[in-house]
Amino acid sequence: MNLAFYIARRYLFSQKKHNAVNVISTISVCGVALATLALVCTLSVFNGFQDMVASLFTAFDPELKITIREGKVFDGQDNRILTIRTLPEVAVSTEVLEENAMVQYKERQTMVTLKGVEDNFEELTAIDSILYGAGRFILSDPIVNYGVMGVELVSTLGTGIQFVDPLTVYVPRREGRVNLSNPSTSFNTDYLYSPGTVFAVNQQKYDSQHILTSLAFVRQLLDYETEVSAIELKLHPSSNIASFKSKIEKILGDDYVVQNRYEQQADVFRIMEIEKLISYIFLTFILAVACFNVIGSLSMLILDKKEDVMTLRKLGANNRLISQIFLFEGRLITFIGAVIGLGVGLLLCTIQQCFGVISLGGGNSFIVDAYPVSVHWQDLVLILATVLIVGFLSVWYPVRYLVKRIL
Repeated sequence: MNLAFYIARRYLFSQKKHNAVNVISTISVCGVALATLALVCTLSVFNGFQDMVASLFTAFDPELKITIREGKVFDGQDNRILTIRTLPEVAVSTEVLEENAMVQYKERQTMVTLKGVEDNFEELTAIDSILYGAGRFILSDPIVNYGVMGVELVSTLGTGIQFVDPLTVYVPRREGRVNLSNPSTSFNTDYLYSPGTVFAVNQQKYDSQHILTSLAFVRQLLDYETEVSAIELKLHPSSNIASFKSKIEKILGDDYVVQNRYEQQADVFRIMEIEKLISYIFLTFILAVACFNVIGSLSMLILDKKEDVMTLRKLGANNRLISQIFLFEGRLITFIGAVIGLGVGLLLCTIQQCFGVISLGGGNSFIVDAYPVSVHWQDLVLILATVLIVGFLSVWYPVRYLVKRIL
């Protein structure tokens, strides 16, 4: 065993001449442990919120989405697109055409996003899990077209879940000039009926703006034939999304953009990642402050063991060995604090996951009642590395300086 480490370990756990040294050493360990605990719990809560948001988007967003890099629409019958839709990894694919439109119900009007999809949209996403009402998910029949609206949009228009009067949809004509004397002739107009159900993603941009309807209805309204704004894909469970994404990017070339679920909601997740990073930086500063307790503990220990150091010198110990003893002492304090903090942090996160001890408050105004928690092993590795690096660096110079000045 390394001599410096052996002596440092004995110093850490043995009784000191002055009881205050033991107390300060214990406080140092607790300070590092609390800072580590704060890092574990805070980053895990951010992970919990991120996973919760991702689960909400999952019911509406596809696993992979293909869009055109330049422009708004592209030909859905492009040979490259047809090739991708027949690949063995693809379980479900659907053509999508989105466009902004104005809708009117009785005296109320608002701007919406019409999303025309094929009839297999139910197979592509878990839309059934976010539907509410006595009706069923249907986009069209031989007589009329149906529109499945977001729950906030229903409130804005005052239609109710099951409305009798049709919803009037207005879209500007793609060609021709605006007739100033009769502007209504410059719009294509059609009607949507209620299927008796609405969706609730719990995200405002969907619930307050989107209407799901049939692809044929939107194409007819926009005077399109085979144009689409996106191709949405669902893969077989055994398929690797990342590798398949790279594969189809090579097939499509630079003309198209392929996005996974996180890239489709890049703005939301980027904000959450920035908030998590800022919290990590602030807590790392708190950890650095906690490490000053370790320096104080080592200063007291050096004074307490002054006679032992003189004995070691007479036995042949040099300045390097003596410095290593107290460096190992500081590293042991940091390591023990880090392990205790990680252990207690994991325990608290597990309790919160199982029992939801800490609630968000506010009654039923939130999606979840308690703070969501998700522990990622990558964060645990990062936290442990951060604590050890900050702790080791914080004691390196002070120990060398104190040994030289005091001993």
